[in-house]
Amino acid sequence: MNQKLKNKLSILLLIIVTIAVLYFALKDDFIDIVNEILRVNIGWLLIAIFLLVSYWYMKSMVLYHTARHFKKDYRITQAFRNILLTQFFNGITPFASGGQPFQVYSLKQEGISLTDGTNIIIQDFIVYQIALVILGIFAIISNHFLTIFPEVGLLKQLVTLGFLINALVIAILFIVAFAKKINLFIAKKLIYFLGKLKIIKDSEKTSQKWKEYISRFHVGAAILMKDKKHFIYLIFLNLVALMSLYLIPMVILFGLGDYTSVTGGYALITSAYVMLIGSFVPIPGGTGGLEYSFLTFYGNFITGSTLKAIMLIWRFITYYFGIIVGAIAINIKEKR
Repeated sequence: MNQKLKNKLSILLLIIVTIAVLYFALKDDFIDIVNEILRVNIGWLLIAIFLLVSYWYMKSMVLYHTARHFKKDYRITQAFRNILLTQFFNGITPFASGGQPFQVYSLKQEGISLTDGTNIIIQDFIVYQIALVILGIFAIISNHFLTIFPEVGLLKQLVTLGFLINALVIAILFIVAFAKKINLFIAKKLIYFLGKLKIIKDSEKTSQKWKEYISRFHVGAAILMKDKKHFIYLIFLNLVALMSLYLIPMVILFGLGDYTSVTGGYALITSAYVMLIGSFVPIPGGTGGLEYSFLTFYGNFITGSTLKAIMLIWRFITYYFGIIVGAIAINIKEKR
């Protein structure tokens, strides 16, 4: 199945699931929800969008600082455009799996080799996952002592599962990035096996090519850990980015005139729980799982049509708006 067909099927699945989510969200109190959405203060809505753009900008700062190790003249505007472009592919593929390959391709178009581009994206993903897990730990510990979500037993277990999956991803990424001997051993055995199946014609030549590739890859990956202050700085940027994203539901609630139901700390904890579940929902954008977990967790503070209205606005800003912006950015780039 070619990539274009896969993308079309992903978009079709996304549309079907989105329609289903909208139906179940709106079927009981459609008029009340629409009225709630229409009365949102535009000023607070713009602040919510500003927080999303801040998230993109912080992500582009991480990419910029990482890419500068491989291309000294790499610009922040290039990094920001790269982040915008990947919003579309992250949005239409399960587990956001289409974003990283497209980022590598985009970096190649900007003069960075595939080896270095892959290295940059893995480093970028490592520091992002660490930040995600740090906020997840903060949320789980806070809920343990404060008992914020007493009535969501199953979802709390799913959050724990999501946390463990993300921690496992970090471990695998560290092995891929830094365990040179293990990677060389796996590559050697895999090439030998494929050679026996006649899939690879010249096993020795392919093995040598992969050996050089892995060596270059690990030299670059070592840069990430060599400068500890830089490594911590990149994690800090991702933490700020995620916190900007996590505060959006609270800002939308402020737009409806409710300034007391959700505090900044509770918004960070609740959104961290929601995102930990959404990270392993195998549907583009985590659609269905994210909406349900949002309604369940934020339902501890907000109820009725207000809760559903906030969920729909939050989902549009943090997901569909990104797809739209990404699609526009891709079309502009293609025309150029």
